[in-house]
Amino acid sequence: MIRARGRAALAAGLAAVLLSACGSFATQREDEPVTLDFFQFKPEAVATFDKLIADFEAEHPGIKVQQHHVPEPETAIRSRLVKDNMPDVITLNGNSTFGELASAGVFYDFSQEKVADEIVPGVKKVLGDLGTAGKGEVNGLPLASNASGIIYNKELFAEHGVEVPRTWDELIDAAKTFEEAGVTPFYGSLKDAWTSLPVFNQLAANLPPENFWHARRAGRTSFGKEYPEVARKLTEIYRYTQKSTFSRDYNAGNQAFAKGESAMYVQGSYALPPIKTHLPEFEAGLFPLPAGNDPGATRLVSGVDVALTMGRHPEHPKESMEFINYLMRPEVVSAYAEEQSAIPPLKGTTPADPALKPLLPYITKGRITGFPDHQIPLAVKLDAVTQQFLIDGKQAAFLRTLDSEYTKVLKRRA
Repeated sequence: MIRARGRAALAAGLAAVLLSACGSFATQREDEPVTLDFFQFKPEAVATFDKLIADFEAEHPGIKVQQHHVPEPETAIRSRLVKDNMPDVITLNGNSTFGELASAGVFYDFSQEKVADEIVPGVKKVLGDLGTAGKGEVNGLPLASNASGIIYNKELFAEHGVEVPRTWDELIDAAKTFEEAGVTPFYGSLKDAWTSLPVFNQLAANLPPENFWHARRAGRTSFGKEYPEVARKLTEIYRYTQKSTFSRDYNAGNQAFAKGESAMYVQGSYALPPIKTHLPEFEAGLFPLPAGNDPGATRLVSGVDVALTMGRHPEHPKESMEFINYLMRPEVVSAYAEEQSAIPPLKGTTPADPALKPLLPYITKGRITGFPDHQIPLAVKLDAVTQQFLIDGKQAAFLRTLDSEYTKVLKRRA
């Protein structure tokens, strides 16, 4: 796991990159094609981007694009930055690492680019909330969004007369209905610690006050004060999983759900493609987890699965922007989203996957919020801390650990 670094230290360590970027490049003959270094972090999308690159190069014979994918991309991009080796175009997950780098002033400001105005405002805010180099800056462009929710077996819901729950009480009632009928309500895969986070994220995004993160960073509140209901409801969901929860991993969970071994599966939209590889005989749907009893207050937890960006002072600004603008075309964004079962984040686009279409009103009306775990530095090891809580059930220790580990990171960043 990558350890988070202090923003001040990160900014200082990257200062040389920003200062020297404009004057350190070798001259190039005018008749030679420009070759762009494309840093791409998703292993499952390498073939997809190869096809997009081929199409782009056919349209732009004076530009070549070399895709580079490496293991542990967040470690790799940090290493390249401190070595003054900024890629021309970059994709990263919209998480805490992206926010740290954006806040350090490493990335380009797209706020004056036309494409920035084509992004759904709520999605743009989700990415911007992670961190920017300055007020009003747009340091990344969402290529694809995802959603965290409850994937459900429509056949089992219909068979047992269960409607899609719109409140917390209805969700628990549905779980009890399935349990009484001998159907596992939720499939758990806690052998992989990170699979505890989809439930955590949806509860933490909807139950604490909206200003929680600002207040927590300022030391005016705590997890101990605002997260008891999150912890309680987290354990309640896991009371309705199968007995083998702690011995099943993510891959096993996908396969078991595809075989109809549970009615519901709390996961992200990214789980839909691997579930489909097992050829389920039923139709799957996805709905936001209702954390409370006011249906109108439920917000969809959505993140930027792929953020496009480039360096603050790019070596090839025109060519890099040409490639980025190509990737952000509505038809390209929609095709990528369809292939990856993602949500296209541009105005006027809709998800191709039928399971995702019911989520569109949440996105277009701004009823979305980012992943809470993207606000928690990786050094806190939230996944392991949450997994341990679900093993031992010690709520006070869970919240105390979150507060102590989060505070340690804040002190290192000060």
